[in-house]
Amino acid sequence: MNRTFLGYARLARPANLPTAAADILAGVAIGGVFIGGIDAGFVGSNLFLNIVYLVFSSVFLYAGGVILNDVFDFKLDQVERPERPIPSGVVPFNAAAMYGVTTLVIGVLLAFLVSGTSGIVAVALALAILLYDGIAKKYDFFGPLSMGLCRGVNLLLGMSILGNFDSWFMAIIPIVYIFAITLISRGEVHGKNKNHIVLAGVLYGAVILAVATMAFLHTDALLFPLLFLVLFAFTVFRPLIKAHSVNSPENIKKAVMAGVIALILLDSSIAVAFFDWWYGLIILALLPVSKGLSRVFAVT
Repeated sequence: MNRTFLGYARLARPANLPTAAADILAGVAIGGVFIGGIDAGFVGSNLFLNIVYLVFSSVFLYAGGVILNDVFDFKLDQVERPERPIPSGVVPFNAAAMYGVTTLVIGVLLAFLVSGTSGIVAVALALAILLYDGIAKKYDFFGPLSMGLCRGVNLLLGMSILGNFDSWFMAIIPIVYIFAITLISRGEVHGKNKNHIVLAGVLYGAVILAVATMAFLHTDALLFPLLFLVLFAFTVFRPLIKAHSVNSPENIKKAVMAGVIALILLDSSIAVAFFDWWYGLIILALLPVSKGLSRVFAVT
C-alpha cells in the first residue's frame, strides 16, 4: 500500500469509524423511527436515505475530529509518538490541517441534507470536537467530559432524524462511558493509572445499570438487551482488570482499545432496548469490521 495513502488513512482512525455509525443507528431507534415497525418499502425510502446521510455525516465528523486531534498534537507527538503520520513527515502539517477541516465540513453538510435540525446538531458536534481537540483535552476533568460530550451529541444526531428529542437524557450514557475510557487512556504512555482504572470500572458499572434500567422500561423482551449487555460487560471488564493487575502502558492501551470498539456493543444494547433484537444484530455486525481494521490501523 502506498505510504502516503496509508498515512492519510491512519490519521482518520478507520477502526474507530464504525463506532460513530453505531451511535447513529442507536440514536434513530431512540428517536422513534421504528415505533410503527418497518414496512416493505423502507429500504429505498427517504427515511432510509436520511439514515444513510446521518451515518456518513457522523463518520466524516469523527474522522475530521481525530485528524485535527493529530494536527493539534503535532508538537507533543514529535516527542511521544514520532511514528505518527504528521511528525514522521508522511503527511505534511498543512495538508493534514486542510484534510481535517474538509472532512469536518463534509460531515456537517451531509447532516443538513437530512434537515435543518440535524444540521444544527452536526454544527454543535463539530464545535464540541474542536473544543476538545484545541483546548479541553489538556485538562484532567474537562478533557474526558468534553470527549464524552462529543459522543453524547453524536447520539443526539441520530435522534434528530425525526426531530424527536424526548429521550435526550440517553446522551448521558455515552458521555459517562467515554469519560471512563478517556480516564484510562491517561496512562497510555507512562502507565501507573490504577486509580483512574478503578474509577472507570465504577463508571462502566453505572452505564450497564442505566442501559438495563432503560431496557426494563421500554421492552417486555428484557432477555435480549441483557444478553447484549453481558457481552458488552465481558468485553470491557476483562482487559480493564488485566490493566489494573499489570498496570503497564501496553495493557492500558489494550483496555482503551477494547473500550472504544465496545461502543458498538453498547449501542447495540441501547438499540435493542428501544426496538428489537435483530436490529441490535445489524449494529453488532459493525464489530468485526472495526476489529478487522484495528489489526491494520491504530485505535488510539
